[in-house]
Amino acid sequence: MQGSKKPITRLPEKELVALFALMMSLTALSMDAMLPAFPFIAESLAIVDYQQTQWIVSAMILGMVFGEIVFGPLSDAIGRKKSILIGISIYVAGSVIALLASSIEMFLLGRMIQGFGVAGPKIASRALIRDLYKGAAMARIMSFVMMVFILVPLLAPSIGQLVLQVADWPWIFALLIAQASIAGIWLLLRQPETLLKENRIPLSRKRLIADVRVILARRDVMAFTVLLGCIFAGLILHISTAQSLFQDVYDTGERFPLFFAMLAIGSAIINFSNGKIVLRVGMLRCVIGALAVLLSTSFVLLLVTLYFDGVPPFALFMGLGMVMFSCFGMVFGNVNAMAMEPLGNMAGLGASLISSLSSVIAIVLATIVGQFYDFTVTPLASGFVIFSIIALLMLRYGYQFSQRHGEE
Repeated sequence: MQGSKKPITRLPEKELVALFALMMSLTALSMDAMLPAFPFIAESLAIVDYQQTQWIVSAMILGMVFGEIVFGPLSDAIGRKKSILIGISIYVAGSVIALLASSIEMFLLGRMIQGFGVAGPKIASRALIRDLYKGAAMARIMSFVMMVFILVPLLAPSIGQLVLQVADWPWIFALLIAQASIAGIWLLLRQPETLLKENRIPLSRKRLIADVRVILARRDVMAFTVLLGCIFAGLILHISTAQSLFQDVYDTGERFPLFFAMLAIGSAIINFSNGKIVLRVGMLRCVIGALAVLLSTSFVLLLVTLYFDGVPPFALFMGLGMVMFSCFGMVFGNVNAMAMEPLGNMAGLGASLISSLSSVIAIVLATIVGQFYDFTVTPLASGFVIFSIIALLMLRYGYQFSQRHGEE
């Protein structure tokens, strides 16, 4: 297209990373800041069974699945910027509903609307970055954004607990509303649209179905999507059981946010390094190394857990856990870039399908394993072993297909 030759205005790289890290971190903050509030939410909304508190996380992710299906094609049709702003508006509305909820049903409805809305900045931001960068350069930018995204767990539970010390749990949602509003205003004032009008794809059922078939036919993209789903499943499983593991099993009390944050330190460091390493050794080697370490470490944790009847010494659990979670930073940014690379002008729809399918896979896997939670570390360690094996198999299959496809 002739319009595609027009230059696209870019923000300075540091500002771009800061803006999109702020928007994309809404997802993690909306999950992790809730963790210290689980007991208070359960008491306020009359939740008796602990298993039901896992839906505080799962309901939001379920809403995100539907949002991801919508916002990908929408961002291809109306542009990235408008899609993000619409998503932020819906997210704020869901936050208000959850803030005012007086029943578990209303609360979960608010969480689902939150998840639906947050899919806007989550999906359209990736497509916007894909508009501006390609290949290793895109992986580098995504790594820096994901570094901040993963740094959020370092602060989110502490922020939630700090709010609880001076106010009730609904004020956590007020804080989320403030962050979303700042991100939306920043985007509105500073970030130009990156998808030119002549390059947009009108919403058409026939065209949409045709494009979906093209993307689904890319077995490498689908393999990388399953890989992302497996790793995301481990993260959901961890978040859903973390409050109980730290406070009920290991009796950490108010130090829970500190120990939860410690598990994310390695991931943040590795993600920061990934932005430089990926330019030297490539995305594939980075992912292979990270998944190999994740599998071997989680297998050791499982053996140790079984030896200690389900509850290994806390220092050993933390040490192995920090190594395991350090691998997340290397996987998410690189695999997202690998999956998005072949999609070209279908980046919006592609990001939508990749995120929604990986989220569905993650919810299913995490929910199945989460039902076996018995106030021990065994389900968590077992889940990570299973997820890591599947992820490695999908990486091999996806890479082999992409190589054959490239040769053709």
